Amino acid sequence: QVQLVESGGGLVQAGGSLRLSCAASGRTFSSYAMGWFRQAPGKEREFVAAINWSGGNTYYADSVKGRFTISRDNAKNTVYLQMNSLKPEDTAVYYCAANQGWGLRVPGTYAYWGQGTQVTVSS
Repeated sequence: QVQLVESGGGLVQAGGSLRLSCAASGRTFSSYAMGWFRQAPGKEREFVAAINWSGGNTYYADSVKGRFTISRDNAKNTVYLQMNSLKPEDTAVYYCAANQGWGLRVPGTYAYWGQGTQVTVSS
């Protein structure tokens, strides 16, 4: 069992930056791949970024590539999402999730989810 708690969301102007954190409970955090997803009102949940168990491999949606960076600290049981050059279209609730290590772009393959944190980007 893994419990996930996101933090770091807020209101920021276009062009600004935010760093999201996701703290995980449990001793098995380092065995999971981790992902970030987002969901805007009226839209489906979409993949943002993922990272494998060691942090050696990262994956990004085309819409955030070059602007967002996912990282993890297994000693702190935490995964991060650094978001730079934010755009109004990045506005959404951001969720972190834990995965056994396959299908990292697909929400249905993730076993555990956090409650989400709101990110609002004003123009």
